[in-house]
Amino acid sequence: MTDHNNQQEKYEYLADNPNVKVMPIMLSLIIGAFFAILNETLLNIALTTLMAEFGVTLTTVQWMATGFMLIMGIIIPASAVLMQWFTTRQLFISTMIVFTIGTTISALAPNFPILLVGRLIQAVGTGLLMPIIFNVFLLIFPPHRRGKVMGLVGLVIMFAPAIGPTLSGVIVEYLGWRYLFISVIPFALFSIAFASKYLVNVSEVTKPKIDIISLVFSTIGFGAIVYGFSSAGETGFLEPKVYTVIIIGFIAVALFTWRQLRLEEPLIDLRVFRYPMYTHGVLMFLIIIMAMFASEIILPIYMQGPLALTAATAGLVLLPGSILNGAMSPVMGGLFDKFGPRVLMIPATLVLCGTMFMMSRLDLDTPVWVIVVGYILLMLSVSAIMMPAETNGLNQLPKHLYPHGTAVMTTLQPVAGAIGVSVFISIMNARQNGLLQNANNPTDPTAIKEAMVAGVELVYFIAFAISIVAVIMAFFVYRAVPKETEEQPVEEN
Repeated sequence: MTDHNNQQEKYEYLADNPNVKVMPIMLSLIIGAFFAILNETLLNIALTTLMAEFGVTLTTVQWMATGFMLIMGIIIPASAVLMQWFTTRQLFISTMIVFTIGTTISALAPNFPILLVGRLIQAVGTGLLMPIIFNVFLLIFPPHRRGKVMGLVGLVIMFAPAIGPTLSGVIVEYLGWRYLFISVIPFALFSIAFASKYLVNVSEVTKPKIDIISLVFSTIGFGAIVYGFSSAGETGFLEPKVYTVIIIGFIAVALFTWRQLRLEEPLIDLRVFRYPMYTHGVLMFLIIIMAMFASEIILPIYMQGPLALTAATAGLVLLPGSILNGAMSPVMGGLFDKFGPRVLMIPATLVLCGTMFMMSRLDLDTPVWVIVVGYILLMLSVSAIMMPAETNGLNQLPKHLYPHGTAVMTTLQPVAGAIGVSVFISIMNARQNGLLQNANNPTDPTAIKEAMVAGVELVYFIAFAISIVAVIMAFFVYRAVPKETEEQPVEEN
């Protein structure tokens, strides 16, 4: 490890150096990421249990999810600077220690406020982990090998949330909610020990100047947007406190953007958007996030409402698609390395488009197997689009912009998630309420179900329209070539 600098002079990427074992480095990062992301969704099914345990309302307990996203939205933009201030080992191990402290506090919490504090400390660790992992893998592996590696990251990102609800249900029922945290602690400690032994420093510590004003704008902007849209999902957009917070958030983000473009050492270097395939990858990523949230949020409501399925059955209906998505991510990554992005994205976006249209035709008589097949097709198309689009976009950036490119993408995930959930739920509710107001008997259970189905259909039709944009964009993608200069990028054929 002491010869790392000499190794880097001889080999541009660590993966090309036969003297460096990259698999232990990957394992130390992936183990930490898996349990951090698993813990992100592990608690959702236990919210009703926590309400009864601590005697709190639904609005209060929702802060376990809303607060988590809020902290992630605040902390991720700072990751670009942190990755240039601290070594890979320092940052990853510190992040996992913070996550473990938060998990321990939550496991021992005597009341709800302390449980929430522990949860928010966990969010700090989780928010920093994904930018670190993306950045390390970009520095370790050459562009022609990144697809499969990023596919492994995709497997972790998708598989952990997929098994989260099932695992959580078993743990809560047989062991109690505290074991949702206790069971994670040994694996977090193992990740810290494993990283201490095997993780090497791959990033360059340049210690750029930290602009405090940018940090303030970023915190207010992204924090307010996540909080505002998360609140809108419960109370609607017409509440003054909701739209005021959202407006403040967008103003702060606009000021943050303006300041970044004027600084010599920005908190997040927005010049990443000068690279066409990076911009293309970000837009595709946002479209896919919106399509996924349309299904992951709206489908369970549709299945447990109009179709009257139990929560457990609804979870099982979505499980095959989620598992297949995770399993196929490394395969899609390997195909991306071999054939490039277009071969994957064009057919995948067509499948996505067709699936969204199929889902817009759901009704009260739709068989469950149709939903299972539709969700499988959706998640397979996601695996063929999202990670290849991200990898291709990041491939075009020069190395000094890797931290900024990963910070932008990971910042947009909780922001897009919060916006997607609230917008789609608001559209569904508005459609449902509009139909019920004009119904002869608005309290009739059949009328309520039909109105909800109409709301679900409208959400999916809008998702179908958005997916058409993805189809068009897929025809303009090309394999990105890394740029090592700051000159205006020129497209490669």
